[in-house]
Amino acid sequence: MSSEVDRLAKIIIRPVQSEKALGLIDKQNTLTFIVDINASKHDIKKAVEYLFNVKVEEVRTLITPKGEKKAYVKLKPEFKASEVASKLGIM
Repeated sequence: MSSEVDRLAKIIIRPVQSEKALGLIDKQNTLTFIVDINASKHDIKKAVEYLFNVKVEEVRTLITPKGEKKAYVKLKPEFKASEVASKLGIM
């Protein structure tokens, strides 16, 4: 099981701390991460649910001009993105 945990931990590279990302936390209950370029939406969902003990409603991804994969992770309404952001130290 620990290899699965290691794999999930490697999917999330870092949270994004831009003005837009911070606005999405409040307005849409959405966290923004830079993730492994090869991670699927399903992988990202599993990783966020496991690492932060929340439930994910939706994952949207894009490749940035820098060639990084960015994931917008919307949490289910009963979970607060602001609480996760506080734990990560981005708010």
